[in-house]
Amino acid sequence: MTTYQLRIEYDGTAYAGWQRQPGRPTIQAEIENALARVTQCPVATVAAGRTDAGVHALGQVVSFRSAKSMTPSEWTRALNGVLPGDIGVLSTEAVADAFHARYDACAKTYEYRILNQTTRPALDRLRVWHIVRPLDVDRMDRAARHLPGQRDCTSFQGSPTDTRNPVCDIQRADCVRDGDLIRFTIRADRFLQHMVRAILGTLVDIGHHKRTPDDLPAILQARDRRAAGPTAPPQGLYLVRVDYERENI
Repeated sequence: MTTYQLRIEYDGTAYAGWQRQPGRPTIQAEIENALARVTQCPVATVAAGRTDAGVHALGQVVSFRSAKSMTPSEWTRALNGVLPGDIGVLSTEAVADAFHARYDACAKTYEYRILNQTTRPALDRLRVWHIVRPLDVDRMDRAARHLPGQRDCTSFQGSPTDTRNPVCDIQRADCVRDGDLIRFTIRADRFLQHMVRAILGTLVDIGHHKRTPDDLPAILQARDRRAAGPTAPPQGLYLVRVDYERENI
């Protein structure tokens, strides 16, 4: 048996998230179905992160084990030949047997995209959060600069989960504007459920002058979801990349 690492991209619009769910289309189900077609036997997968319904990925990482003898490039070609058009394998790599896509990840980077213009988008309507009212990106970026560090992110956690540790090591958080497109980038060792989208909803409140940039520390200290802003919609969120220590691969 050989352990492999897939790096994949997908448009999450048509799917109920990463994790396999009975009777619902998911990314995991499509990947495992494709692996079964290639290998002619069931294959279980593990992803670096479980993206929610409607969330996209530019660099999701998936691990699996198989006894089928194929080169990495053959795996990539074979899987892309049977996967639906909105899921693609970017690369395949043989890795150490102990490699685990989720537990060995040392950091993930997410990007959230807002289209801030008066006219509604047609082509990107399912890939951005369209906001008509002008946003003050300088205020949003100043607020985001309060995020890096070891932070208890309870105030940005979605519905209660079994996560016992709410502390995340946030290494980067910033907002930039490129014409009408606003990009928020955040990198951390781990993320709580709906965390990025809750941060975005709060930053949009700040961009609309409903809050101030210096409200961020108090929101974090509150450790209460009610202290933060609304949860941003999923279609603007992208898992950009997953980082690993090379000795774990």
